[in-house]
Amino acid sequence: MKIQKEIDFILAVDALKNVQRRNYNADDTRRENTAEHSWQIIILAQILYPYAKNNTEINLLRVIRMLSIHDLVEIHAGDTFLFDEEAMKGKFEREKLAAKKIFGILDQPLADEFYNLWIEFEEEGTPDAVFACAIDRIMPFILNSYTSGKSWTEAGVTEKQVRNMLENAICRASDEMGECFRSLISKSIDDKKLQATQ
Repeated sequence: MKIQKEIDFILAVDALKNVQRRNYNADDTRRENTAEHSWQIIILAQILYPYAKNNTEINLLRVIRMLSIHDLVEIHAGDTFLFDEEAMKGKFEREKLAAKKIFGILDQPLADEFYNLWIEFEEEGTPDAVFACAIDRIMPFILNSYTSGKSWTEAGVTEKQVRNMLENAICRASDEMGECFRSLISKSIDDKKLQATQ
């Protein structure tokens, strides 16, 4: 069958629905899965695109494509909690192997196209990747800020950790997203969701 590889791929990526993340859904009742996160950031990119710095240089369709595939590596590598410093060691190498495996199901040139989009996202060297990365980082931050912040409080996440991992990635992509970050981090500290840096 002509499209068998494509069917094999879409059935393989169905497994993303089973990858649990540390973050909770907005109703605070359960942890989200990675497929839900991917869907949500695709929506968020479209509605925050007008606020991106130099958005005339950003190809929104490429951003959406990046966001739709960048977490597929978690099918084989699992979700790595951003604030788990030990687990973050070697993350890129683990995920690179996973990217080759999952995208390798497809024929060329699409296999390389997806892999190269994934690498571009990881390297954050283009306007598209900078904006995509900011969207990926701010969504869990928003969820924690507007819920009880369970994924933060369970792990004892500090203001310093959040600033180190998120602030630059968000602020360099958009002034408005940066303003949102600063406002919500202050509120999260006041609400005792984050341990304030002394």
